[in-house]
Formats: sequence, C-alpha cells, structure tokens
Amino acid sequence: MAMDVVDYEIKGAEMQFVEVELDPGEAAVGEAGSMMFMDAGITMDTVFGDGSAQQGGIFGKLLGAGKRLVTGESLFTTVYTNAARQKQRVAFAAPYPGKILPMDLRQLGGTLICQKDSFLCAARGVSLGIQLQQKLGVGFFGGEGFIMQKLEGDGLAFVHAGGSLLKRELQPGQTLMIDTGCVVAYTPNVNFEIQYVGKIKTALFGGEGLFFAKMTGPGTIWLQSLPFSRLASRIFAAAPQTGGGGKGEGSILGGFGAGGLLGGILGGDNE
Repeated sequence: MAMDVVDYEIKGAEMQFVEVELDPGEAAVGEAGSMMFMDAGITMDTVFGDGSAQQGGIFGKLLGAGKRLVTGESLFTTVYTNAARQKQRVAFAAPYPGKILPMDLRQLGGTLICQKDSFLCAARGVSLGIQLQQKLGVGFFGGEGFIMQKLEGDGLAFVHAGGSLLKRELQPGQTLMIDTGCVVAYTPNVNFEIQYVGKIKTALFGGEGLFFAKMTGPGTIWLQSLPFSRLASRIFAAAPQTGGGGKGEGSILGGFGAGGLLGGILGGDNE
C-alpha cells in the first residue's frame, strides 16, 4: 500500500501530544486509546491488525492482527481518514510524561525496532510487526527486551519515550549496557543481546533487574529515563493497600515508621 505523507506538529512540554494534518483522502493509524481530538471531517474505522494490509485479503489481515497479539497489543487499531474536502487534523496524546519522537522511516532505511508499548501513531501504510530477540528462555527472563515491535515502510511513525530522551550514535564495535526497559527504539543494524547481570547478590540486592540489554554498533539507539514499568512499580509500591506510603508521605509526619505510621494516625487514615 502507498504511504500517506502527513504534516504534523508536536505540542506540549512534559505531557506532549502530536497534531497530524491530513489532506483529503489521507489517513493515520493510531494505537487504541491514544486519540485526543479530531476535526469533524475525519472518520474513524476500527480495523483488524495495523491497517497496512487492507488490500491483502483476509489472510493479510489475520497475519497483521496476529503480529499485534504476540506483542501484547490489541488485535485492532483505529484508522482516521479525512473524508472532507479540506485539510483536517487529528491529535494523539502521550500516555504519561515524556517525549514524542517523529521517526521518518524513509530516512532510517525503512525499518525501526521499538519497545512494544512505545508506538503512538503513524501514517497509513506503516506496517506493525514483531521482532524477537535471542533465545526464548533468555527472552522471558529478560523482561521488556524480548518481544519488540518492528515498524516498516517509508512514512512517518511516532513513538513515545518516558521521562527524558537520549539519542546515541554507536560506532562500529561500540557497546552500551542498558536496562532493558530503557530501550525505546533502535535501527536494525544495531546488534541487540540480552545479557545476565553477573553476580547473584548484585542482581538481588542492587535494585536493578537480572538482565541488561547489550547493544553494539554501528547504528542509532533512543533511550528513555522513565520506562512505564518502572513508573508503575513505584506507584504500586507507594499505594497504601500494598503497605506503601499513605496520604502523609513526603511530609515530616509521613516520614515516621513504616509507611508514615504517625502521619497516618494524626492525619485520620485509621478512622
């Protein structure tokens, strides 16, 4: 399918969104739940898979949907088409604080590998596939680094990085050891391996995961300082029902005892 060439504008600071401008007949595909607003002339259509194989018959649609299911995403995506006679806009919002990255697949050689939950939206025609890393057993223990998403085509795709963004150009043979959740995306010529941390006490008591992502150049990698898994685990650990801090956390009273016991009593948590 031919790629739609779309114009866009990224707005916001900590919580960003991208406005995509569509000419008559152009379309964008968005991840479920990412749409923020759209002009009245845009029509929505939920499609099986990623919307790139709509001319490929039922087998092509099933294949696209199956790829998304393996990555843990929904079987369906939403296609936003400009059915009006003038330009229309649709906006997609980031799910949590960070940066939205415009990726021109044509300039990247037609392929980009990204974290499976980082894809936000793309021009119609971009194919969403899967990229498996190393051996199956190592992958399961490696967490986020095992099943990645492969974006293919020559159009624009937008991915989201949590927290602050770091872009690194790796020279041939240059290696970087990275927490698996901090990898947002990389070009396919980068060698990606999942490597055991080493000493068991380092893994258990060091506060980090059991595995690193070992990335070797040449190629480009994009890293995020706040993976969603890390953000979610911190929120879960701080929730009162899990034994974390209560309403008094962060105050003087909240600092006493397990979970701010004194602050909880004086603050009325135990009524």
